[in-house]
Amino acid sequence: MTTSSEMAAAASTCLDGCSCCAAPLKRSSHAPANEQSLRRWAWALTALTIGWNSLEAVIATASGLIAGSIALVGFGLDSVVEVSSALIISWRLLQQTTDHQANERAERRAVRLIAISFIGIGVYVTYDSVMKLLGLGEAPERSPVGLVLVTLSVVVMPSLAWAKRRVATDLGSVALRADAAQTNLCTYLSAVVLLGLAANALVGWWWMDPLAGLAVAALAVREGIEAWRSGDLCAC
Repeated sequence: MTTSSEMAAAASTCLDGCSCCAAPLKRSSHAPANEQSLRRWAWALTALTIGWNSLEAVIATASGLIAGSIALVGFGLDSVVEVSSALIISWRLLQQTTDHQANERAERRAVRLIAISFIGIGVYVTYDSVMKLLGLGEAPERSPVGLVLVTLSVVVMPSLAWAKRRVATDLGSVALRADAAQTNLCTYLSAVVLLGLAANALVGWWWMDPLAGLAVAALAVREGIEAWRSGDLCAC
């Protein structure tokens, strides 16, 4: 019969050898030692994510549709999925029970729902970007509102992702770490979309917009695949 110490050693080996995880789940010396406090932090970060990205989704999608910018629309859709991801994490935090196997199953479901969200964005934005590059749609116009929004996002998203990663590590939550990865992806998306919007606004390079859209799609699909794998391999 396997002893508890052997099981602990096996779990540690699994986490250390899991290629999909960014790092072994070790408690930070600066994080709150109390799990209840950690959960309050998780809820606060989730609420902030929902609030910011709801605003971001509405403004980015609306301004993107008005300007015909697929990069901005894709950015807005990513914000919609970011809200969905935060709602999934809310559900995950409510799933804590004494049944550890049930917790692991809930963890995998949460991570894979996040993965599907990533991939869905990638497919849609790829299609629309290719259509525009082939001349099957109107060239995107300038969007000052979108430019300001994306610039703000470049500042907000890295801070939010950093805080989520710390809490995810201390809670040992793969789902929250996947959510942090999605928030981090939003930082890259913001930078790419900012480049496309700025190029169009400053020098009239409209084709930079759908190219930025393709970059958004590639990042989304990559993160979706990684999130799917993490839900499958790291729930040891």
